[in-house]
Amino acid sequence: MNIMNSSRLTGSKVYVAGHRGLAGSAIMRRLGKETCADIVTRTHEELDLTDQGAVNRFFSEERPEYVFLAAAKVGGIMANNTRPAEFIHDNLAIQNNVIGAAHGFGVKRLLFLGSSCIYPRDCPQPIREEYMLTGPLESTNRPYAVAKIAGIETCWAFNRQYGTEYVGAMPTNLYGPNDSYDLTNSHVLPALLRKMHEAKESGASEVQVWGTGLVRREFLYSDDMADACIHLMNLPDEVYSSIVRSETRAPLLNIGCGEDLTVRELAELIREVVGFKGRLAFDTSKPDGTPRKLLDVSRMKELGWQATVPLREGIAAVYSSQRGLGIRD
Repeated sequence: MNIMNSSRLTGSKVYVAGHRGLAGSAIMRRLGKETCADIVTRTHEELDLTDQGAVNRFFSEERPEYVFLAAAKVGGIMANNTRPAEFIHDNLAIQNNVIGAAHGFGVKRLLFLGSSCIYPRDCPQPIREEYMLTGPLESTNRPYAVAKIAGIETCWAFNRQYGTEYVGAMPTNLYGPNDSYDLTNSHVLPALLRKMHEAKESGASEVQVWGTGLVRREFLYSDDMADACIHLMNLPDEVYSSIVRSETRAPLLNIGCGEDLTVRELAELIREVVGFKGRLAFDTSKPDGTPRKLLDVSRMKELGWQATVPLREGIAAVYSSQRGLGIRD
């Protein structure tokens, strides 16, 4: 399907929730190419999205026309395992407040960013959108996954009951500028990048990698993800409506590159990019997580979008941008 998108965002008021995070900052960079007349943002200190009254006041005052809901409490296996209550409670509060206010104050389109962890642990591969809720979730991030599934269902329910136009975008594992390198909270790619960098700087002989290294993961550069989100938001009315108006299919689209690799292969690639000469030590006492999470991205390709940044190129760009400043927490 060849879809030519004219930008409906140009000249519109656009709110990016979570604009300083990995996903939100990438969306901000991409929005800069849309010549939007008015991009609205608030830091957490300025607007607590878990506060329903504050969110409603913000929407009442600003009246955004389009919303990118990229705000969320996120983290890797350790963070999910040690703070499960925060991951389900805070994410439910954020998305319920923003989606509810979007309906109450007439937002035209809303894009809700989820995660590939919404899918069952032992999914057929590659993972199609309709596999959501077809099996048990991975235990290490179940509270977060349940919150994100609830967000998709909330968008779908509002679309059916109120005629809203809310869509869910489920990206695979993201990496890029403004990622977190905190070893207790970060995901596997930035954690390994920091470990390799610090080992190289200190002259260490080895880097420890969690798990067996045999599980497979897919990674997407955050600017590719942002481009996909803008592409979705700009879809022509008839195409967009076919996604958000379905009674039988959730308004959900996978965003990924369609290729994966083992964690061992990832670690070896990062070692090469960083220039670390030591060995990799795999700690099999630590959890692996889901065996494989490769997304089926055929629907996005049919809509005229696909990823463009190769993994090695993306990792090199991220590492180069961080080296002069040091790896940030």
